Amino acid sequence: MSQALRILISLVAGLALGIALANWAPDAGGWVLVFTKRIGGAWLHGLQMVIVPLVVALLVIGIAASAEAARAGKIAGRALIFFVVILWFNTIMSALLTPLLLKLFPLRPDWAAALRASLSSAKTAGQVPTLGDFFDKIVPTNIIDAAATDAFLPLTVFAMVFAFAITRLQPDRRKLMVDLFQAIADAMIVVIGWVLVLAPLGVFCLAFGVGMETGAAAFGALAHYVAIVSTLGILVLLSAYPIAAIGARVSIGRFARAVLPSQIVAISTSSSLASLPTMLRSSEAIGAPARVSGIVLPIAVAVFRATSPAMNLAVALYVAHLTGTPIGPGQLAAGVVTAAITTMGSVSLPGTISFFASVAPVAVAMGVPLEALGLLVAVETVPDLFRTLGNVTMDVAVTGTIAVRSGITTEGEGETDRMLEELPG
Repeated sequence: MSQALRILISLVAGLALGIALANWAPDAGGWVLVFTKRIGGAWLHGLQMVIVPLVVALLVIGIAASAEAARAGKIAGRALIFFVVILWFNTIMSALLTPLLLKLFPLRPDWAAALRASLSSAKTAGQVPTLGDFFDKIVPTNIIDAAATDAFLPLTVFAMVFAFAITRLQPDRRKLMVDLFQAIADAMIVVIGWVLVLAPLGVFCLAFGVGMETGAAAFGALAHYVAIVSTLGILVLLSAYPIAAIGARVSIGRFARAVLPSQIVAISTSSSLASLPTMLRSSEAIGAPARVSGIVLPIAVAVFRATSPAMNLAVALYVAHLTGTPIGPGQLAAGVVTAAITTMGSVSLPGTISFFASVAPVAVAMGVPLEALGLLVAVETVPDLFRTLGNVTMDVAVTGTIAVRSGITTEGEGETDRMLEELPG
C-alpha cells in the first residue's frame, strides 16, 4: 500500500469516526478530541520545523543548477528564460482566477462556517503585510529575525540573492557551497521522511477533530478543494497547446497526438522524470531534434514545473477562503512572489514532501494558517495528477518552441532512439 493511500484511508477513517462519535457518543468523542488535537498539532509542528532550512537550501541548489545550465549554451539559456516567463505568468493567472473561481463556485456557507469553526484554534502564521509592508519588508534587514519569525518573503529574496552570489564564486568554492546546501537539504528531507512515517496517525487525529466539529461538511469541502485546485492545473495544461501552436508552429491536433504518449506515462507514474524518454520522442514528433530536446528536457525536469506556482498559490488562497483569512493586495503580492521563486527549489522532491515544502512558504508569506494543510495533503493525489500532466505537456511545448526559435529542426528519424540507446542503463 502506497503512503498516499494510507494517508487517504486515515483521513476517511478519522472523519468517519469523528462524525459517528459526534452523533452517537459526543461525551466520549469530546474526551478523545482533547488528545487527538494535541497529537495532530505536534505532527504538524514536526513538519513546520524543517521548512525554513529546507526551502533555503533547495532555492540555493535550484538557482545554482539553473545558472550552470545557462552557461551550457544559448539553447539552455533560452529555455531558462522561457521557464521563468511561464512560471510568473501562471502564478499571476492563478492570483486572478482562483478568487474568481471561488466566487463563481463558492463553498456552501454551512460547510464553510463549520470548517472555519473547527479550525478556529489555528493561529495566523508569519507576517501579514499590507501593500506598504510588502515593499518595505521585501528586502530583509535582519535575515536571522526573518527566519525566526517565518517571514518567508524577505527570507526567499535573501536566499535568491545569496544563491546568485554563490554562482559568481570560483568553481571549487562554488561547488563547496552547493554541496553544503545539498547536504542540508538531504538531511531535512530525511527528517521530513521520519515525520511522514507518522502521517497516517497525524492526519487521522486532525481529521477526527474536523469530523467531530463539522460532520459531513468536511467531505464536501475537500471535494470542492480538489475541484478548484485541479482546475488551475487543467488551465496550465490547456495553455500548453496554444504555446505549441504559436511557438513550435505545429497544429494543435499534431501536438495533441505527439504528446499523448507522454501524458499516458505521466498518468501511470505521476513522475515527470519517468516520462523523460517518452517526452524526448514526443518532442521529436513535433520537430525538435534530440540535440535540442536532450538539453531542454533534462533541465526542465530538474528545475521547471509549470503547474507548481499556480497550484501552490491556489492552495494558499483556498485555505485563506476556508479559514476566513482576509487577503489584501499586499498579501496577494507576497504570495505571488513567494510562489514564483520557491518553485525553482522544490521540483526534485517526492510528492508529499513537495506539497509541504512548496505550499507552506506561500501560506506563511500570506499569513494563512497552516493547520488545514495536514488535511489537504491527504487528497493531494488528484491535484498531483494534473500537476504532472501539466508539467509534462508544457515541457514538450517549450522544447518544440525552443527548437523552432533556435532554427533547429528534426534532421532524421530515429535520432532520439539512438540517443536513448547511448544513455547509461
